Amino acid sequence: MKPFEQFINGKFVTSTSTDVIEILNPCTEEVLSLMPVGSVKDADLALEAAEASQHAWKSLTAIERAKYLHQMADVIRDNRVALAETLAKEQAKVIGLAQVEIDVTADYFDYNAGWARRIEGEIIQSDRQKEHIFLHKAPIGVAVGILPWNFPFFVMARKIAPSLVTGNTCIINPSSVAPNTVMQFAQLIEKLNVPAGVLNFVCGKGSIVGNALSKSPITGIISLTGSVGAGQKIMEAAAENITKVSLELGGKAPAIVCADANLDLAVNAVVSSKIIFSGQVCNCAERVYVEDAIYDEFMDKVTKKFSEIKVEDAFATNNPDMSSLVNKDQLDKISEMVEYAKKEGAEVVVGGQRSSQFDKGYFYQPTLLTNVTQNMQVIQEEVFGPVLPVMTFSTLDEAIALSNDCQYGLTSSIFSENFNKVMHASQELQFGETYINREHFEAIQGFHAGWKKSGLGGADGKHGMEEYLQTKVIYAQYR
Repeated sequence: MKPFEQFINGKFVTSTSTDVIEILNPCTEEVLSLMPVGSVKDADLALEAAEASQHAWKSLTAIERAKYLHQMADVIRDNRVALAETLAKEQAKVIGLAQVEIDVTADYFDYNAGWARRIEGEIIQSDRQKEHIFLHKAPIGVAVGILPWNFPFFVMARKIAPSLVTGNTCIINPSSVAPNTVMQFAQLIEKLNVPAGVLNFVCGKGSIVGNALSKSPITGIISLTGSVGAGQKIMEAAAENITKVSLELGGKAPAIVCADANLDLAVNAVVSSKIIFSGQVCNCAERVYVEDAIYDEFMDKVTKKFSEIKVEDAFATNNPDMSSLVNKDQLDKISEMVEYAKKEGAEVVVGGQRSSQFDKGYFYQPTLLTNVTQNMQVIQEEVFGPVLPVMTFSTLDEAIALSNDCQYGLTSSIFSENFNKVMHASQELQFGETYINREHFEAIQGFHAGWKKSGLGGADGKHGMEEYLQTKVIYAQYR
């Protein structure tokens, strides 16, 4: 089995590093591929190629650049089944959800291509006679995208599509845990005649390749989706050159369920928001606050729902709800957090341990916890797994205060049939997104951005595209 080659300057080249990382199928633990550890030299070659091609790329009209994005969308749709199978194998994402990720990624390329004729500047009124002030939007230069393992294909598009349509060239550093689908895409776009150097893929560890890309004076913007710790390291690396960073980091999303909520809707939405990709999603419901008047009824319904969750191999034909965790590190971390919660006094209502029905893989039972308190680790720190702690509240302001008592600020939700309550909560919750009477899942035309330690900047929609633009103001005096 040969390791991946790096895609640099329009062609595949052997990595200058001979060390490799084994990429495993989380359900079976079989080795799927070998990824090069990567080197600083690999990163430097990609940076040089991206810098050399950027002027010619930005000189194309935006609509000409958009044509390449439409081609990328088309090639994804032409290979949608094969890509979904690769994605499901490398990260134990149930095949239905994997297919959704592939299809939405194609839509994302088309959506961003549609912004080509909408990148606008301004004419600002001058204080002087016979002067115009023109505000232009210009590309930043070379964009670096560092990918997570949980939605690697979609997040790849989040970084490539807006950077290319706005005139930047791009370097992608795939996750060391799930690089296969991204590199399969690189193989597909090799045939699209994208100008050499405009889009590059450099595999390797974040500590080596990601750090080299982030420290370089060539890099104009670094966009990372990952942990708070990874974001802090990127900021440290970027500080030397005052390079712009855009970060989507961790989350600890609260879901507030009021007594006047449609309870069946709330339970279904909370559970689906918790178990999507086995809870390994930054915006999934991580903790629930239930009004004490309906606590018993809520617990009866959510317990039944958790007990019925189907856990199977990612390719199971009976449409399972979730599958294995992505690797042993995730399994160990979640097991340790649940055990610690139990020592702190939490009560396990459903699950609470590794799944014993599988001979291989990193399966953990869907787990429901009660008797938890606000200061517990399981309430304060991101679990990133199928574990849901539930607390009670008496007043809405108490629930809002409990929700805001957290270092994270990515997503949140409230369930109530009272307009005044949901509007009050949406104003007071300190999160970049609030979902009202629905599951946690963003739209590509929105703006996915976190507050506090959940990140800087954001992605999606008009504002996500503008992350890759800088302004230039021209003062034109005439006679």
